[in-house]
Amino acid sequence: MTTTEKQTLGFQTEVRQLLDLMIHSLYSDKDIFLRELISNASDAVDKLRFEALRDESLYEGDSDLKIRVQIDKEARTITIADNGIGMTRDEVIENIGTIASSGTKRFFERLTGDEAKDARLIGQFGVGFYSAFMVADRVTLLTRRAGTASTQGVAWESAGTGDYTVETVERPERGTTVVLHLREGEDEFLDDQRLKAIIRRYSDHITLPIVMPGADGAPETVNKAAALWARPRQDITELEYDEFYKHVAHDFEAPLAHIHSRVEGKQEYTALLFVPRRAPFDLFDRDRRYGVKLYVRRVFIMDDAEQLLPNYLRFVRGVIDAADLPLNVSREILQKSRDIDTIRSGATRKVLDLLAELAEKEPEKYRTFWAEFGVVLKEGVVEDTGNRERIAKLLRFQTTAEAGDGVSLADYVARMVEGQDKIYYVTAESAAAARHSPHLEIFRRKGIEVLLLTDRIDEWLVTHLSEFEGRALRSVAKGDLDLKGVGGDADEPKVGETEEPEWKAFTERMAKVLGDKVKEVRVSHRLTESPACLVAGEHDLGIHLERLLKAAGQNTPASRPVFEINPGHPLVTRLRGESSDERFADWTTLLFDQAILAEGGALEDGADFVHRLNGLLLGLQGA
Repeated sequence: MTTTEKQTLGFQTEVRQLLDLMIHSLYSDKDIFLRELISNASDAVDKLRFEALRDESLYEGDSDLKIRVQIDKEARTITIADNGIGMTRDEVIENIGTIASSGTKRFFERLTGDEAKDARLIGQFGVGFYSAFMVADRVTLLTRRAGTASTQGVAWESAGTGDYTVETVERPERGTTVVLHLREGEDEFLDDQRLKAIIRRYSDHITLPIVMPGADGAPETVNKAAALWARPRQDITELEYDEFYKHVAHDFEAPLAHIHSRVEGKQEYTALLFVPRRAPFDLFDRDRRYGVKLYVRRVFIMDDAEQLLPNYLRFVRGVIDAADLPLNVSREILQKSRDIDTIRSGATRKVLDLLAELAEKEPEKYRTFWAEFGVVLKEGVVEDTGNRERIAKLLRFQTTAEAGDGVSLADYVARMVEGQDKIYYVTAESAAAARHSPHLEIFRRKGIEVLLLTDRIDEWLVTHLSEFEGRALRSVAKGDLDLKGVGGDADEPKVGETEEPEWKAFTERMAKVLGDKVKEVRVSHRLTESPACLVAGEHDLGIHLERLLKAAGQNTPASRPVFEINPGHPLVTRLRGESSDERFADWTTLLFDQAILAEGGALEDGADFVHRLNGLLLGLQGA
């Protein structure tokens, strides 16, 4: 065998961290190394099938696709070989020497030292190749990409420490061979029956033969080698569904729920879709890959077919196998295909129906789902107008009545107090900030429940979800607030009404001090404890939304808040009798700045606030 250009290269820092975790027995169940390597081999064969649709010469005269597993007891090695697409030298270095992911840093930040939790994270990260070092102290990989010359083979080897070697070699056959040189104490994996049992447990669903030598030395197919989704549902066990999910999702944990449906009629397709139990750490990365694989008549077409489900369901994993699409379908064709639109619409409804069923029949599971994916599902209210009502029923919120994320809009409506015809909400940076919002004071006194919206997307959500089952959603921090007759207190005045005409001169005096910082100053009846608050105009951007847009670098239309004062608060009463224009201006500005802080905002001049506050405190001390 001729070799050229041998190099010793260092692993990327993140890869070294992963290898250290693997070598030090991160997983108690080491069997999964075989599942992960077989899964990689299966993916490589799928990619060859796909590319060969356009160029049959890639088969190089060998279209008998399979995975071979072999044991050499004397050499103490396990070999997993496929005749799939293979890799070039550059691809080997890119795929094994480095981890190209924008979420890599966040992944390592989330490692806890807890084996079970960290195992789940690594499963989400999709780095199954490195699991070989759980049982091997040296791994050799030989590969050649289909369609390249036999002189373009690549040999890669590493002991799982800081570096690896890579060289160009002569390799007649295409595909990839991985040789594991077992560690001392791992001899259990040199037993043929042990490996066959692992394959049948974890990889029975792989759609191509996994071959091992039989008792007579002849090749024997170990797995069923049939597409799981094509089998009748009643013939599939929960364990088989779970293992198939782990294969397609590269996850180490069983899914939360699944759908297996066959649609017949004008457009025929089979969908086997899974809702994961945990959110991947890169769920919000723009460059992350989608999780649904597209097959046509059981022939793999493409990974990450984002056209098959909307973006807000990007957490779903699984396969869709269509009967009527052309085998040479491309991403460009998918974008213009009515058939794909039909599949997308049907699959979306199936997933939303599954979530609705979980919410109704298995609330604990749904709570798990919501904690992991609720923020993403909220995106659907904005994106998917056709399913907005369906999604609205799935939303869950914290409220002033309940701390958990378990209150649906239907639950809220059922608990509305006498005379209430609106769904009230407040937006803030956090649950704590929302609960302490001065806007909630009158609602607490009247016993009116308010939704606490603290996710960044919530401002956009309420912009697009203006009502639920005929009840308008209303911000407690915008416009006038008429609570007459709600929760009793029929005599309660409307917010903004003044009981005493002499307050008008006082509010006009405050407005003169604040100038163009405010739209107006008025007496408020929404406050019972705080001296003042800021209120957005009925048709203006909410104060919280305006702050979010500015933080994102967007230009926002100029808007001024209404400054409302509590006529019953001692500070306001004292200020009303203030004769000194200078002290009146200082107290008015101080109350305004406090209102900004109470909204979670930032002061333009913090030093000026402190200076003014200290001056007023000293004045009080000397009084």
